[in-house]
Order: sequence, then structure tokens, then C-alpha cells
Amino acid sequence: MSVVGIDLGSQSTKVGVARNKGIDIITNEVSNRSTPSLVGFGPKSRYVGESAKTQEISNLKNTVSQLKRLAGRSLKDPDVQIEQDFTTATLVDINGQVGAEVTYLGKKEQFTATQLIGMYLSKIKQTAAAELRLPVSDIVMSVPPWFTDGQRRSLIDASDIAGLKILRLINDTTAIALGYGIPKLDLPTAEEKPRRVCFVDIGYSDYTCCIVEFRKGELNVKATTWDRHLGGRNFDKALVEYLAKEFKEKYKIDIRTNPKAWTRTIAAAEKLKKVLSANTSAPLSIECLMNDVDVRAFVEREQLEELVKPLLDRLTVPLEQALAEAKLKPEDIDSIEMVGGTTRVPAIKEIVGNFFGKPLSFTLNQDEAVARGCAFSCAILSPIFRVRDFSVHDIVSYPIEFTWEQSPDIPDEATSLTVFNKGNVMPSTKILTFYRKQPFDLEARYAKPEALPGKTSPWIGRFSVKGVKADASDDFMICKLKARLNLHGILNIESGYYVEDVEVEEPIPEEKKEGDTMDTDAANGEPEKPKMRKVKKQMRKGDLPVSVGTSGLDQATKELLAEKENSMFMEDKLVADTEDKKNELESYIYELRDKIVGVYSEFSSEEEKDKIRAKLDLTEDWLYDEGEDTSKAVYTSKMEEIRFIAGPIIQRYLDKTENERLNRRKTEEEALARKRADIEAKKREEEAKNQDAEMKDSAEDVEMD
Repeated sequence: MSVVGIDLGSQSTKVGVARNKGIDIITNEVSNRSTPSLVGFGPKSRYVGESAKTQEISNLKNTVSQLKRLAGRSLKDPDVQIEQDFTTATLVDINGQVGAEVTYLGKKEQFTATQLIGMYLSKIKQTAAAELRLPVSDIVMSVPPWFTDGQRRSLIDASDIAGLKILRLINDTTAIALGYGIPKLDLPTAEEKPRRVCFVDIGYSDYTCCIVEFRKGELNVKATTWDRHLGGRNFDKALVEYLAKEFKEKYKIDIRTNPKAWTRTIAAAEKLKKVLSANTSAPLSIECLMNDVDVRAFVEREQLEELVKPLLDRLTVPLEQALAEAKLKPEDIDSIEMVGGTTRVPAIKEIVGNFFGKPLSFTLNQDEAVARGCAFSCAILSPIFRVRDFSVHDIVSYPIEFTWEQSPDIPDEATSLTVFNKGNVMPSTKILTFYRKQPFDLEARYAKPEALPGKTSPWIGRFSVKGVKADASDDFMICKLKARLNLHGILNIESGYYVEDVEVEEPIPEEKKEGDTMDTDAANGEPEKPKMRKVKKQMRKGDLPVSVGTSGLDQATKELLAEKENSMFMEDKLVADTEDKKNELESYIYELRDKIVGVYSEFSSEEEKDKIRAKLDLTEDWLYDEGEDTSKAVYTSKMEEIRFIAGPIIQRYLDKTENERLNRRKTEEEALARKRADIEAKKREEEAKNQDAEMKDSAEDVEMD
């Protein structure tokens, strides 16, 4: 079984695996260390990852991107409307969830964001299993720290659809911190001052700042802040807007009206941005961008910095917020670790460095740090790996409260309580106590809706407590509910039970008087019995059933979607296998046509050659006409027909090749035998000479005596 960590990114995904006493980032089918986070749909099959990227330009309306940022959202959310600017597929509402409408297998289909992520994770699972040659089932996956309960549940549901079990959803910056801390052997001990590190992570779509305290064997997250709409794609968009204006003035084309031209310009702008991170100026050239017009531009780094100045002005805000929440000053930070591809932009380095007034650190792999941290976390949670003990203490991002209806028997009862405050350690468990005579409901929601991303609903879940009734004396039942914010950052009422006040006896602790050095014995020499008192204690008497309603999918729906995903996966595999068979047939035709006048020529008569040529020509004509789109079995049948005719000729060639090989081997063995015989003969000759010499020396010794 493999230990896999997945950094699910908005643009691309990296997969880390624990092996070879360390963490490796695995490569995909085209040997890339990252896989594009795209799902595309075609007339025959789906395209996922690299294949979706290959056909993106020609299939824009049916290619869905920004998968992670759509998870657990609704179409009405303003954040989702922003995502429509970055994905070319049409976003639609599907029973309150955002999804995409695409043309798949020749007809219109709608898939929710959860389904789309499940499709993508199925591909990641297949890629990892192929690279590792082992089944993949248990994973740790990263999420932005600003993800809500609903968004996290969506990712877990998507993983279930893909047949993956999530051991932990870990915040991006917490994964980075784990990957930073676990290999270090010089962390301070519990008695020493902790090492404080600020992780600045600016990726493709968002920006996160996290302050972490490290001690030997543990990390404590002190503060996490973010800007959800400050990332590499925002720099790209600013540059594309500038280029669009320039192309309109210079070349009289408006790329805003042409989605393909716009998408190609975004790709070119991203490359240009990367070049400008290392150079002060760079050219841009795109052939046949629109209306057969070739475009060119030349951009200075200063121009780019001026274009993105509104973005750069926002850089210090999360830094200030993080320090304020952690109650620290810039000088209290020991190290500033820069992570994420966008932190390569020189202006960003300068602003962050000036804010802290000290050099920045780039000891972590900026692109792969999250995946490595996820793999470490998975190894810690897996029983098959031995990992150095390292505790991870994350914190709650949003305060969570419970609300309930007031009991008619308790007129002054409060009806809400904030149970998990922002900054509380996570995972965490709290026991809620209620006095009731009948079943009751309570709801969990975020206490500060204005802090949530976009206009996310603050509602988390509804919990109905059953089996509640008054006792024999018509008094309240004391109900206890165990509320837990788990490793994933997801809230649940794990269990319910009721207790009764029971009177028990317990010893009264005695205070020792000064000067007492030993216990005194009673007059009869026996130890004095302790004094007892009666106290009331609550004893658990039974369980209370709790029914749960959350935004997550129910088990039946997940099983149905998993079955549908498996069906689509097998259909994709059949299409891929059919295409492979078609390509194999085409290659075999060309290969055999060359060999019949080459290596097979002396083994076939002219009549046989003409017969094979005719069959090859006939099959080739069929392949480019009727055989353009047929089944795998038909391609296999056509291949067998050719092999049946060419078989005798190929067999003669193979027989001669085999005979030549056997003769060559026989000759080599005979030569080797002769060589060994010569060596043995020389060895015997040497031994005989040595014996003659010894006998001669012995005779001389006798004469001298």
C-alpha cells in the first residue's frame, strides 16, 4: 500500500509519495512532475489532466478549470462569478450547487463541482498507481485554510467518488510547515524559546500567510491569514488586459471577442511574466492570434510592476493581520519562508523583505513544498511507516456557534453558544449539556458570516437529538452531546448520551499539619480510616440517537456517483485502448510494407509479396474511410487477417534467425570450449615444468650431501 500526499492546486496538482526513506514527487504519463487541473469532455470520451491541456484551445467550452475553487459553492456566490472569468466552460446551478454544462458523447450534460473533482482525482489515482506499481487508496490532501465546512465536505465526497480515503484534509500552509519542521534536528526544546517562522505562500490563485512556532517534535500554528484573490493568475490577467489594449490599437484586433485568442494570450502572458522575473525586459510573439494576424510586443519589468501595483499594494495586509493575531512584531519572527510560484516575482520579494526588515529564506521547493508536507502527514497517519514523532496543532479559521430553540420549561435559557472560537486548537472536542424533557434540535453555523469567503451560507448542519424524555419524577433529562471539529476541519456531533446525578461516597482529603513527618496510627495499631463524605456525581446512563443533516452527500448518492464515475472511467479506457489498437494497426501496415521489400524479401515469393501488398493497400484504404471510427474488436480482427497472410513469411524469417542464433551460440560455445582446453593444456604444461624443476633441485641436494 502506498502513502500519498496530494497538493490539489487551481492550476496544477503535485503528488508526493513516501519512499526511499524520504519524499518523492512522482511524474505523470508524460514525465511531468505536475498535472494540469483540468477536465475536458469530447464526443467519445473525457480528457483529464495532460490530455485536457493538449486539446484545451480546440475544446474551450467543454474544458473545466478552477475545480478546487468551485467545490462546495453555489452559482449565486460572487466568488463563483469571479471564477467564470478564469474558466471557459459554462457554469450552471445544479440543485443549489455550482457545476458545469458541457457537451459529452454528443449531448448536453451537467456535472457538479464535486463530480468534476472526483473525475480528476480518479485520474490522479491512476497516475500514482501506474508510477508506483501499487494500489493507491489512502491519501492526505491539501486545502486552503479559508475553506469552509461545506467546501471541505465537497472534497471528501469527491474523494469517495474516486475511491480514495482521505486520512486528513490539511491546510496548505500547515502542510508546508510540517515539511519544513519534520526533517530539522536543531529545533529548540520545550524549555527553550520556540523558533517562529512566517510562511508566505503565493500560488496561482491565492495568497496565504501563516505564523508557526516550532519546538522539538511539534509545531503550533499561531495565526493564518489570506487574500483569496491575489495570485499568479491575477498578475497574468492584468498583463493580458494591457496586451489586449495594445493589440487593438496596433493590430486592429479585439481578443476580448475571441475566446481562443484570449486563452492563447493568457498562456503567452504567463510565460512572459516568468521571463520578466529573471530579466528586466522580454519580447512576446504569438503567430496567427486572430484573423491570421501575427502579434508582437515588448514589455519591461517596470511596466508589469506598474500594471500590478494595485495587487502589490495588498501584499502587506495579510502580513499585518497575521502578526496582530499572533500578538507578535516583525522582529519576533526568526525566518520568513517564501513558497509558491508567484513569490519568484522580484517586486513581491522586495515588499515582503522590506516589511520584515530581514533576508527572506527559500530553503523549501517553492512548487512542491505542499505536496511534500501532505506526504509526510500521510506517512505519520499510516501504520506501515515509521516516522519521527511530530505533533501538528492547527487552529480554527472561523468561529462556530450552536443555536437551538428555547425550552418552554426554562424561560431564561440562552439559545446560542459559540463553541469553537477562532484560533482554538484543531482538532478539538467540546461537551454540550442540555436539560430537556422531550427531543430537540440544534443547528451549527458560523458565528461571523461576514468573515466567510464570498457569500457562503453560514449554515453548517442540523442535528436532531432523539430519545429524550422526562424521568420518573417528571424532571429534566441531562443530555450530553459530544461536538468535534476533526482533523479535516469538519464539524460533527459524534455522539449523544444522558446522565443522572448519583450520590456516592468519597474520602475527604486531609491536609497535613506542619511538623507531621509520618502517618499516625490508631490506638489499636491499625491505620486510621479516612473520613468520608457524600457527593453527587453525574453517571452515564444511556445513549441518545442523533440524526445529522449537513451539506455533504448521503451514502446512497455517493455510491451512485461512484458507480457512474467507474462506468465513465471504463468507457474512457475502452476508447483509449481502441485508439491504441487503431494506431497499432496503422503502424503495422507501414512496418510490414517496408519489411516485405527488406528483411522479409528473400523469404517470400513474388506472388506472396503481391498478395500481402494488396491486403495492406485494402486495409489502409478501409482504415482511412470506414475504419476511422469503429470498435477495438474490428481493429484486432483486421490485424489478425494481415498476420494470417504474412505469418508463413515471418515464420521463415524467424526460423532462419533462430537457426542463425543457435549456430552462432554453438560456434561461441565451441570457441569457448577450445579456449578453456588451451588454458587447461597450458596449465598442465606449467605444472609439468615445475615438477621437473623440483626433481632437478632435489637431485642436486643429494649429490652435495
